[in-house]
Amino acid sequence: MNNKVKKDQLVATFSIVAADPATGEVGVAVQSKFLAVGSVVPWAKAGVGAVATQSWANTAYGPEGLALLEKGLSPEAVIDKLIADDPGRSLRQVAVINADGEASAFTGHECYDWAGHKIGKHHSCQGNILVSEKTVSEMSKTFEESSGPLAERLLQAISAAQHAGGDSRGKQSAAVYVLQKEAGYGGYNDVKVDLRVDDHPEPIKELQRLYELHKMYAAPSAEKLPIKEDVLMVIVEQLVKLDLLASVDHSSYDSEVKEALKTFCLRENFDDHWSEEALIDESVLEYLKKQ
Repeated sequence: MNNKVKKDQLVATFSIVAADPATGEVGVAVQSKFLAVGSVVPWAKAGVGAVATQSWANTAYGPEGLALLEKGLSPEAVIDKLIADDPGRSLRQVAVINADGEASAFTGHECYDWAGHKIGKHHSCQGNILVSEKTVSEMSKTFEESSGPLAERLLQAISAAQHAGGDSRGKQSAAVYVLQKEAGYGGYNDVKVDLRVDDHPEPIKELQRLYELHKMYAAPSAEKLPIKEDVLMVIVEQLVKLDLLASVDHSSYDSEVKEALKTFCLRENFDDHWSEEALIDESVLEYLKKQ
């Protein structure tokens, strides 16, 4: 481990590490008055757990913490080993959670006020240089009261934290990072959500906007509509408008309309939404209407 205390690496922020044992999701969400905080704080590995390292951040805590979790150490034991030989530990803040939802956290006694953490069911919330303890307590409360995919719960939690005061220095960047076995693009990796806002006046709001786009592209809607009657008419009209179809003279979902719609879907990166059947994903239809 690199044990140097580098005085130019203060990452004052608030974050949450969390796991959903039922789905196998693990992840981190974070916000800070710091450029590109997503490149420093969040670390995770599917089936293993997650780590958030901040406040004079020792980034070695991320990969080393995950390696220790993978060996079977408890989150508390992982933190004990991470800080044991680190001369900068009094300035560090770190949280660790395993895939079973067991969490532990450490806030060094020299971290700048307000600094602290709160461990709850399947999560840990922590922050430093915050307006008050309320930032962390509201983040934890909101997570415990939320439901749905882990990324959405994490975003709700950091949004509540910001409304409760947030970083006393202001806002600049935010990130959400969630892993789940084979949940990445095409099922080839485990990265379910990896979104960052590196420099923005409202980083959490921008992160939420990006997440809505992510859902549209990466997660097909549960609702697929039959392509006939009014739905067919809308599709044909919009495809003509986009110069993908020659005319509106189509009373059925013929091969010409199908090929034009397929071209549109692939061009707009809706690969996972495409169906060879006479069906259209509801979110794709809504997107097409806005073109």
